[in-house]
Amino acid sequence: MNYERLNDLRLLGLTIAYYRRAKGMTQAELAEAVHISRTHMSNIEAPNTKTSISLNLLFDIADALDIPVKELFDFQGRSL
Repeated sequence: MNYERLNDLRLLGLTIAYYRRAKGMTQAELAEAVHISRTHMSNIEAPNTKTSISLNLLFDIADALDIPVKELFDFQGRSL
C-alpha cells in the first residue's frame, strides 16, 4: 500500500473517531451498532494501523453516526 493510501485510511479512521465522539458514543457502542468487535473498531480508528474497511461497513458506520457517508471523506475541511 502506498503512502497516500495509508494516509487516507488514517484520516478516515480519525474522521470516524471525530464523529463518534461528537455523537457521545464509545468505540464499544459504535462497534455494537455495526456488528463488529470493539477491537476492530479501535483498529479502524487507530492512526498507526493500516486497517482497511469494506464499503458495507463504511455505510453502516455512517448510518450509526447518523451522517451522510460523504462526510467521512471530508478530510480537507477539518483539522484532525
